[in-house]
Amino acid sequence: MRRFFLLIVLFPALLFSQNEISVEVHGVPSSKGKISVAVYDSEDGFLKFDQVFKCDSIAAKKGITRLSIKDLPRGEYALAIFYDENGNNILDTNWLGIPKEKVAFSNAKMKTFGPPNFKECAFLVNSDHEISIEL
Repeated sequence: MRRFFLLIVLFPALLFSQNEISVEVHGVPSSKGKISVAVYDSEDGFLKFDQVFKCDSIAAKKGITRLSIKDLPRGEYALAIFYDENGNNILDTNWLGIPKEKVAFSNAKMKTFGPPNFKECAFLVNSDHEISIEL
């Protein structure tokens, strides 16, 4: 009976365990501004501001900036990162929509004619995860 009770109590905790992504952003040009990270959990919502699963920002540190995204359930995720040099919380673009500020993605680079798609950037999280990204 005790084993059955433990199974009922612990099994849901294992299913809904929360994980952390530790992100190292390399190539930060200055300590001015901040680094902003958006976490996406679906292909349909990728790079849509209103469909960000989680986001965070931290003061930029020249060279390498580190931050963590906590409380992520197991799943597939993709990250979009930008260096918000002027700290206005907006990815500044030119009149064509091309970013004026540095951007980066997990597992992929900006293409000649636009950003990568979700599948190119995606990675599986089933425990705490570390990722390094070059701006």
